[in-house]
Amino acid sequence: MRTRLRQLVVTAVALATASATLPAATAQSQDRQERPAHGGLSAVVRYTEYGIPHVVAKDYANLGFGTGWAQAADQVCVLADGFVTVRGERSRVFGADAAPDGSLSSAGENLSSDLYFRGVRDTGTVRKLLDQPAPRGPSHQVKDLMRGWAAGYNAWLKQRRISDPACRGAAWVRPVTALDVATRLYALSVLGGQGGTVDDITAARPPTGSATTNARTPDAEGLVRAVRDLLPDSSMGSNAVAFDGSTTANGRGLLLGNPHYPWQGGRRFWQAQQTIPGELNVAGGSLLGTPTISIGYNAHVAWSHTVSTGVPFTIHQLTLVPGDPTAYLVDGTPERMTERTVTVAVKDGTPVTRSQWWTRYGPVVSSPEGDLPLPWTTTTAYALNDPNAANLRFADTSLGFGKARGTADVLGSLTRNQGLPWVNTVAADSSGHSLFTQSQVLPRVTDDLATRCSTTLGKATYPAAGVAVLDGARGDCALGSDADAVQPGIFGPARMPTLKDAPYAENSNDSAWLANADRPLTGYERIFGTVGTQHSLRTRGAIEDVAAMAERGGLTVKDLQHQQFANRVPAGVLAADAAARACAALPGGTATGSDGKAVDVTEACGALKAWDHSMDTDSRGALLFDRFWRKLIRAVPGAQLWKVPFSAADPVRTPNTLNTDAPGFAGALADSVAELRAAGIALDAELGANQVVVRGGQRIPVPGGTELLGVWNKIEPVWNATAGGYSEVRTGSSHVQAVGWDGSRCPVARTLLTYSQSSDPNSAHFADQTRLFSREKWVTSRFCEKDILSSPALKVVRVHE
Repeated sequence: MRTRLRQLVVTAVALATASATLPAATAQSQDRQERPAHGGLSAVVRYTEYGIPHVVAKDYANLGFGTGWAQAADQVCVLADGFVTVRGERSRVFGADAAPDGSLSSAGENLSSDLYFRGVRDTGTVRKLLDQPAPRGPSHQVKDLMRGWAAGYNAWLKQRRISDPACRGAAWVRPVTALDVATRLYALSVLGGQGGTVDDITAARPPTGSATTNARTPDAEGLVRAVRDLLPDSSMGSNAVAFDGSTTANGRGLLLGNPHYPWQGGRRFWQAQQTIPGELNVAGGSLLGTPTISIGYNAHVAWSHTVSTGVPFTIHQLTLVPGDPTAYLVDGTPERMTERTVTVAVKDGTPVTRSQWWTRYGPVVSSPEGDLPLPWTTTTAYALNDPNAANLRFADTSLGFGKARGTADVLGSLTRNQGLPWVNTVAADSSGHSLFTQSQVLPRVTDDLATRCSTTLGKATYPAAGVAVLDGARGDCALGSDADAVQPGIFGPARMPTLKDAPYAENSNDSAWLANADRPLTGYERIFGTVGTQHSLRTRGAIEDVAAMAERGGLTVKDLQHQQFANRVPAGVLAADAAARACAALPGGTATGSDGKAVDVTEACGALKAWDHSMDTDSRGALLFDRFWRKLIRAVPGAQLWKVPFSAADPVRTPNTLNTDAPGFAGALADSVAELRAAGIALDAELGANQVVVRGGQRIPVPGGTELLGVWNKIEPVWNATAGGYSEVRTGSSHVQAVGWDGSRCPVARTLLTYSQSSDPNSAHFADQTRLFSREKWVTSRFCEKDILSSPALKVVRVHE
């Protein structure tokens, strides 16, 4: 009787909120967007295990309110720090020379971050995008979500006491506006373009009269390396696989999403369910500060994203007007650059005023210490064209996914909104369909255009890295438009690499080519990615795994869970046994390290031979191979590492056969043994004893391995020998979801937020899911009402202004 009464009360509260009458709608003027949001909004937030909120509201404004309130409760300090960033106030609050956390741009110091974001604010860039009619600009639903999110965040600040020591009592934790929320979304969109070159934009200076015309010739190889590091963050990645009904036990689809994102800072995911009865019901992970579910599932479809190989910007080489480095020629006619003067307040100092220089293509980029090694001379400058600087459509695209009833609707949202800036999409649905598509906002650089219009620099960078360096002096080198593109200068949906209804569709951050090795995708332009080139060990291992799963058939969600934590090491499978044999054959059981000292490696030979080729926390010898492999690939060029080279005819299994005769092999082995011994770590120690995170003073073992090893369950740990090995994780597996359907109205979903829901060390949900991750356990989704109401941890909060 008590349980029944409790269910009735909870349901009544939820439905009362969902049916509440709202104040009359008002127009969103610029003034309203600038002022802290308000409007008598409310929602019901029902918390289940691990602090996961299920937000119920009548409409989008109220749903945004509940979402903003609940995000603030878990992440107020991280969110507040991000809003200081997008307002261009970091120098005033934290000092000009300190560094941001890198979550919203690549700026190396607060001053350059502020100069960029104050420039965005001063020129009204985001406000202008908000004013554009949909689909070029955000829909009314998304505007309501942003307005509501700001109001919910502000209500939490007003009503609650901050317990997180990171910002408790800090004056910089302030109310926000809908414009702040929109600017944060904008920052995420331009991460792969302007946001990744902030230092180059804000430091670009016209050459002085004494500058020579040939100062610092651009280096093609350096630019290629810089771009590979830039897109959009070389430490990020992801895996995702969708299986169609031909491979599953019940003929319905399955999806495993495993995004690799930072474990700290403003690019974390946060879990929630969002419900507007009769309109929207979706669960999953949201990027902090965003009002929609970024990666998730509903009763019919599930989706995830992987960082793509598409290059989301172009570079335009400018021919400058003789005697005037701030004017350039287009078809022989001079055009003046636009000087944007930006002033930034500085803590304990005088304000700093700097100029930025903009062209018809975008900002001039040039900085000796920036991300792109491009000089500004008296004859030449370089401008960055980032089409995502006109893209505020990410939230509408995600909202469309949340409403989708199948993969066709997912593709429909991508076609209609065209808002994903730098990711692929992988999806599956309850009807048994699978989908991979690289539908993203990319500058419309065709191979033909690159052939006609590449400068000398571009002729090297476009084939090598997909980076177009176009002749900005020629009007016929403009990007043009596709008829189905929502904005000028980008590819339309018909040009996107797409794979439908394959037995499996998988991506691990390589190109679209091998989304399914039996049905390779070809025919797309080079700017999207490569065809017929060597892929990463993680991609190769993933394809081996999922192809075998599809071939075996009869798959269920449990099989997805097993794949996530198989922790198989492709590098180990290919190389460990050969390394052990070569180790045992070393004369006298010794090898010479890089310091010239002989090291007894006999014990290492046995540890490598006995290792199980996995990165489970109880795997012995895993840490030794990890440290050895890192040193080996630094010491041995890729062309010398393997005896059997890459073959496009066998891309999953080549290259192979470790070349143990390569110079550097014995030295890498000696150095890794010496390193572990110096740190007091046994060569056959269990991985979990030395790969940990520390939460609340407790060492929590962490499974998984680095990108270099090719492990699906990617973890990029921080080496600290004095702390006993790997003592923290920078990036890696984050919001993991394994989703299927069984014919009922409730998806069969298992989730895991590896770093837990809250950044507040005083929260009960600061490390609870991290401990689950350590034990390779999952959270059973509570999506349907009956499951939410039966949660033993159920807590209902009615939130309001």
